Amino acid sequence: MKSLSSFALATFGLPGILLSQETAPPESGGSTLLDTVYVIGSEDAVPDLPGSGAYLAAEDIRAQSYGNINRVLQRVPGVYLREEDGFGNFPNISLRGVDGGRSSKVTIMEDGIISAPAPYSSPSAYYFPNVGRMEGVEVLKGSSQVKYGPHTTGGVINFRSTSVPDDATFYLKSTYGTDNDILAHTYWGDVIETSAGNIGYLLELYHRQNEGFRTIDSAPGFSGSDDTGFTRTEPMLKVYFEPDSDIYQRFEAKFGYTDFEADETYLGLTESDFANDPYRRYAGSRFDNIQTEQYRAYLRHIIEPKDGLTFTTTAYYNQFSRNWFKINRVRDAEGNRSNLARAIAGGGEELAILQGRAAGVLDYRNNARDYYSYGIMEDIDFAFETGAISHNLEAGIRYHRDGIDRFQQDELFFQDDSGRITRSSTGPLGGGGNREQDTEAISIYLQDEVSIGNLTVTPGIRYEHLNLESRDLDTSGANPDRVTRFEESSLDLIAPGISARYEFSDELSAFGGVFRGLSTPSPRGNARNGLDEETSTGYELGVRYTTDAFKAELIGFHTQFEDLIVPDTVGASGGLATDNLGSVDTTGFEFALAYDPGIAADWDISVPLHLAFTYTNATLDGDITSASAESIFSGGQDGNRVPYIPEFQIAAGAGIQGEKFGLHVDASYTPATYTTANNTTRQVDSFGNRDSRFGETGEAFLVDLTASYQFTENLKILGGVKNILEESYVTSRLPEGPRSGAPRVFYVGFELEL
Repeated sequence: MKSLSSFALATFGLPGILLSQETAPPESGGSTLLDTVYVIGSEDAVPDLPGSGAYLAAEDIRAQSYGNINRVLQRVPGVYLREEDGFGNFPNISLRGVDGGRSSKVTIMEDGIISAPAPYSSPSAYYFPNVGRMEGVEVLKGSSQVKYGPHTTGGVINFRSTSVPDDATFYLKSTYGTDNDILAHTYWGDVIETSAGNIGYLLELYHRQNEGFRTIDSAPGFSGSDDTGFTRTEPMLKVYFEPDSDIYQRFEAKFGYTDFEADETYLGLTESDFANDPYRRYAGSRFDNIQTEQYRAYLRHIIEPKDGLTFTTTAYYNQFSRNWFKINRVRDAEGNRSNLARAIAGGGEELAILQGRAAGVLDYRNNARDYYSYGIMEDIDFAFETGAISHNLEAGIRYHRDGIDRFQQDELFFQDDSGRITRSSTGPLGGGGNREQDTEAISIYLQDEVSIGNLTVTPGIRYEHLNLESRDLDTSGANPDRVTRFEESSLDLIAPGISARYEFSDELSAFGGVFRGLSTPSPRGNARNGLDEETSTGYELGVRYTTDAFKAELIGFHTQFEDLIVPDTVGASGGLATDNLGSVDTTGFEFALAYDPGIAADWDISVPLHLAFTYTNATLDGDITSASAESIFSGGQDGNRVPYIPEFQIAAGAGIQGEKFGLHVDASYTPATYTTANNTTRQVDSFGNRDSRFGETGEAFLVDLTASYQFTENLKILGGVKNILEESYVTSRLPEGPRSGAPRVFYVGFELEL
């Protein structure tokens, strides 16, 4: 691999791939808005996309004081979301019917840089950009995503961090709510004009803490606890320099850090216990805790040597570490082990141990993993004309490397028949898993937007070359660094696509496209088990109508997934054991509508209305081949529905915004959904074992309300209620049994901007 990377660096200088910048350079002495790499750029740019996409601005995020990505994305059609902890800290996002487990089939980016813990080697979203500190979210679902990777069978989501403001700006938002929820988000930024050029800076701090809405049962020697929440702290520094020169240039750097801790568990409840109290937790989960740290940084240089030609170079580095100390198994008095979902569904001695009512052993594991990713990428954006034909040619190359180091240790807690913990013991270092995986990837794309009159055709192609390594290390504790097994492999992948858009008028356009999606396997899966890449062939056809006051979009889509990659471990909980399980066909349509009669009638107030509806028929094309009792896909038969993909969902909202007072309500409805591919309503797996991961979710009708008052020119008072109807429902049966979303919560606070 060293020879390959050396060749790449020598050949391309600063190889990489970067997303297109469409922002024009400033006039002399001005500032630009090149603080982020744009996927779409703005809501006004959506009609110009070669395929389907959506843009959510800061006001869309802040209108309901959302910090939960699941609630933000509900207004985008074609996006399915599975809640896990009620806060959105561990999202499971599906775009157009792809398996949504840990959002691993979606390319997640922040400021145009892939941000999953190890995007190629282990993309499961144990780190996910915090939407509460963002100024925008961009979503691509169709042929407009050809430039991006490595996971595009599901689509692309780019988070835009706070930009450096053009003028001196101080911002502070603070709220307090139910369960001692404390939020503080502040930043200060300015642009300093000097004789050498403009210097911009931004200092930002985001902090949120919540005691949690679940209650852990008491047991002898343990008085119970309400501490089931989390704490998140995120500082960021962003700076840039635009020299005063004849050729526009910009040098930019960002440094960010996330410290996160949560008393969160995998453990769910029995059906009857959930019905009696969905916010209960068993005493056996009282030690569960996850701690993570994430560092992110990039250096970027943008230069426009001539009109229409832009070169952008970005070097980036991300590091993520986590240890989820959580109950992993339960053992009875005779030492027989049982997984948690079966212990819950079985209702016997193992359940009594988890509830602190019987003698046994709580088998905990330090799920400690370290991740890294770094790379360098170069983008060229060239706009030119050949006669009556205009071109916007984009080309890019990226060198990337990432990896995961899984170094885990088991710990046993011995419990007597009264439920008291009497002693504990720890296993050898690495005894709970000691593995490393690394991927080296070179990615290249080429795309040309060709316009002839009202017709725009955009062909594109993406190429990925991967070198993959997998190492098993000693698990006896004697020599944790000793390699016991080593495999390596390589992959060459191609993803082409083409789309077309025709503008009937300034308001009305139609578009369509065909594209190939990719989702790459892990090094261990490919090098050891021969796991193939997951691919998809997607088709879409849509129409858009856009005015200042009215926006409507209707899209039909069909996607064929081949060699579906899913975990063969605790159903999509991010384990490293995966398998190719067959094919999926997805067909559906998306409808989005936004209308503001206040703008249409030139009122003094704004009345924003929006609607998003999605119909999806995501079914298995053939029987599932997996025989793993740990996979939620086992037992799936031809024509069965894909787990956690409902047939339809709907989200709507309405508001009224005057000069001083604002009121906004958002609602969403999701019907019950099968949680396993065998489409059973019973808590029994395909092998006849009682298992609480099998069955259905509950239907959910969620309503959120917020109100605000502009007290002074700079100060806004706000408050709201989330889940105002106190909906209690099974939002997921993963990782280990039924779990609920958040209950009704209240909050009050203020926004100050100077």
